[in-house]
Amino acid sequence: MSSGVGVDARLRGFRQVQALAYECAEAVAAQLTPGVTEREAARMQRVWLRERGVRDWFHLPFAWFGDRTAFVGFKVPLQFFPTNRVLEEGMPYILDMAPVFNGHTADIGYSGCLGPNPLHDKLLDDLEAHRELILAEVRERRPLREIYEDVERLMQRQGYANRHRAYPFGVIAHKVDRVKERRFNPTVFGFGTQSLKGLASDALHGHRDGWSPLWSPYRFSDHPPQPGLWAVEPHLGFRGRARSSRSCWW
Repeated sequence: MSSGVGVDARLRGFRQVQALAYECAEAVAAQLTPGVTEREAARMQRVWLRERGVRDWFHLPFAWFGDRTAFVGFKVPLQFFPTNRVLEEGMPYILDMAPVFNGHTADIGYSGCLGPNPLHDKLLDDLEAHRELILAEVRERRPLREIYEDVERLMQRQGYANRHRAYPFGVIAHKVDRVKERRFNPTVFGFGTQSLKGLASDALHGHRDGWSPLWSPYRFSDHPPQPGLWAVEPHLGFRGRARSSRSCWW
């Protein structure tokens, strides 16, 4: 581990792109009105970020409205992509984006509700306990699989369902790294090819050394936290409503 000054220097670009992503989420959320579709909300995120210099992605922006925020009935990956679901008054929503800016990656989920909603407020409050639990157990260097299970048990005590189990491989988090800047940045099934190459490289090296860049409930995550930057998303669900949050640590 380098000195604090060295860590701050390496984190600066990641903080910048994460702040940009949250600024985008807040700007788009302020424009959401009844009748907007998930596809329109996803496009609004893309346009906002591209106007500010984003040319590459870990994944393209997503938007989920209503019970789709809890991935109700999702069985195949294509169901995660934005649809023509229309936002209505009182509906929860999640804006999810993962831009790459100046070679640095962020991956955030931003949850809100169109109009007042006490349940959504409670979900936000209860989510704080998960952040505290995750950070404490990472600092104790508990195996990632055990931390995952502790997060799930906390959700159950709070009366919620674990909705990140619906993600591919059931992941709660994944590792993020620098991405090589290219003039041409294609995407495959919504994911940036440069970012996928980096994740695949981490997976290959990690497999040799007994760790994985994907944090899941499965045996391949049965190892202590690895140095690096991680995007973490505990995803709480309650009767078709959900809330997600992403945080990173070094």
